[in-house]
Amino acid sequence: MTINCKGQLIDLSSPKVMGILNITPDSFYDGGNYSTEKDILLHVENMLGQGATFIDVGAYSSRPKAEHINEDEELKRIIPIVELILEQFPESLLSIDTFRSNVAKRCIDAGACIINDISAGQLDSNMMTTVANLNVPYIMMHMRGTPQNMQQKTNYDDLVKDVLFYFSERIAEAKALGIIDLIIDPGFGFSKTLEQNYELLNNLELFKMVELPILVGLSRKSMIYKPLGSTAQESLNGTTVVNTIALQKGAKILRVHDVKEAVECITLMSFLRRQE
Repeated sequence: MTINCKGQLIDLSSPKVMGILNITPDSFYDGGNYSTEKDILLHVENMLGQGATFIDVGAYSSRPKAEHINEDEELKRIIPIVELILEQFPESLLSIDTFRSNVAKRCIDAGACIINDISAGQLDSNMMTTVANLNVPYIMMHMRGTPQNMQQKTNYDDLVKDVLFYFSERIAEAKALGIIDLIIDPGFGFSKTLEQNYELLNNLELFKMVELPILVGLSRKSMIYKPLGSTAQESLNGTTVVNTIALQKGAKILRVHDVKEAVECITLMSFLRRQE
């Protein structure tokens, strides 16, 4: 189970960590924290040093009811940062968190190597064709609607079956276009209630039937801190718990704010499995 990033084969049979770099002013946990070049480069350096295989750069906040920004603003935010990071860390593997095909193309042209699309091509009809032409790995997430209205779209006949059917359709379309390296993300927190998020986590192993790597983005989300009566800032321990569960159930990439702790989860889980 490998993906090709700029000619480098990344083996996902051993789980990997994707560190989050939000360059948005309004992300739910770290919005506005990385607003200067110095802060951004220090954060990237720390994540790479702690063991992140990928850095996921996002310039459009996808938290519930986030403010919509136009494509020009997204490009204005993200292109200089991609260039900055790759100038300082040329070997780093950058994932671009966007649903816009032009943003995807511009960032890959600037040296990024993965596209992480919260809409799996549903918010831009040109996205999958663009990814196929770029010949880069494509992360497809499950979401209904948009970040602005997704929390009004939580009615499912059967949550797990509906999400699996969604992926079967999106995967078929991607493969028909010639996209080779596909990764699925069940979309925790996107168009799902608190209870539905845990139903999804409890059945995560069923998603192995699509025979693609599974990415999970659970880090510091409200599904963790709401049951605990705490906050995103206080939910690192809870994040570690749910990441461990996700690894047990087959997750291959952990998308996180806290790289060191996620790497420790993977290391200990790997050690445990060697004793089986």
